[in-house]
Amino acid sequence: MARYHIETYGCTSNRGESRDIERRLRDAGHHKVETAADADVAILNTCTVVEKTERNMLRRAKELADETADLIVTGCMALAQGEAFADADVDAQVLHWDDVPEAVTNGECPTTTPDAEPILDGVVGILPIARGCMSNCSYCITKQATGRVDSPPVEENVEKARALVHAGAKEIRITGQDTGVYGWDTGERKLPELLERIATEIEGEFRVRVGMANPGGVHGIREELAAVFAEHDEIYNFLHAPVQSGSDDVLADMRRQHEVSQYRDIVETFNDTLGEWTLSTDFIVGFPTEDDDDHEASMDLLRETRPEKINVTRFSKRPGTDAAELKGLGGQTKKDRSKAMTELKMDVVGEAHESMVGTRRDVLVVDEGTGDSVKCYDGAYRQVIVQNATDHGLEPGDFATVEVTSHQTVYAFAEPVDAAAVDDGPAETTAD
Repeated sequence: MARYHIETYGCTSNRGESRDIERRLRDAGHHKVETAADADVAILNTCTVVEKTERNMLRRAKELADETADLIVTGCMALAQGEAFADADVDAQVLHWDDVPEAVTNGECPTTTPDAEPILDGVVGILPIARGCMSNCSYCITKQATGRVDSPPVEENVEKARALVHAGAKEIRITGQDTGVYGWDTGERKLPELLERIATEIEGEFRVRVGMANPGGVHGIREELAAVFAEHDEIYNFLHAPVQSGSDDVLADMRRQHEVSQYRDIVETFNDTLGEWTLSTDFIVGFPTEDDDDHEASMDLLRETRPEKINVTRFSKRPGTDAAELKGLGGQTKKDRSKAMTELKMDVVGEAHESMVGTRRDVLVVDEGTGDSVKCYDGAYRQVIVQNATDHGLEPGDFATVEVTSHQTVYAFAEPVDAAAVDDGPAETTAD
């Protein structure tokens, strides 16, 4: 698990985003430290009110980059003027607020809360379905803390999900170190059954998002899993399957327990089964044994499979892991490869969001955003921002039909569609 340092500048909304980032980092088992020098990663949540503020943000970013191994820049300036940090030669990842927690993990599995009990956070219910994993990745220290997967019965998790919905949850986020191997300790693959029962046995209007599932676990259930997604509107058409590398040689050194071909199989199955869905994946760049050809293989895989949510993480050594004993690559090499992949990522993600413009979407309002805006998610778990939410009478927990008007690469903007307009046509112009 990582040690992180976070600094926040600007308004109340920025402070709220930082609180959300910290909560998710804490729940994933990471630890806060007071200085950047003591951290594995520093997070700078930026403001961009006036030119003087921008200069101060660039100055502080340079200082933090010198003090810590990895720097993540997020917030208003990162989103509005992200290129300014590269232009100023600041060695940092520039990310949207929502992408920060995953980027901190260095490819490691998330760690659920110690008691693995459900949590209701606003209208979002967090449901850890199991603890531990079946992997033994050479760079990950989480396994040392959690052990092998321990799966409660399906019925128990269904009851926990029902309790969350009855308590007010409109979105259930199924979490675990690796949700795809739920049930493996009992000799069964239970994730599709769990999703089927949650969708059919619990009354109410809600949505379900499946958390990280490694390709090695998903591959054997890919057809059944995709079929459950397709059958039930309650389940977001969203899969987070971190491939980490496009090279089988590097995957073997990482001990990832899957091959690139298996990842491709998963993508092909979901493409064939679902009309529209979101693939989320992770890449680690600069693993100690990654050469130029390996890096290009990862770039090619990104171009080929075109995931719409991509976490790009520069490898950093975790003390106590086998990968920490390997001779690392130079910092400039990792920086260059990270920059190249991040630029490709932004092209791919921007293209996906551009395709949404002009379409109607049924969305769930999940959280308040910056200013008088709300964050929503469509059926494929793409983030949609609706501004002037008060004027539209929208608040977390509401369902609405919207029309996408524009995008800012990693998320879309939309306006609600009135009831009369909805009656005139379908809610979405693309198939689910």
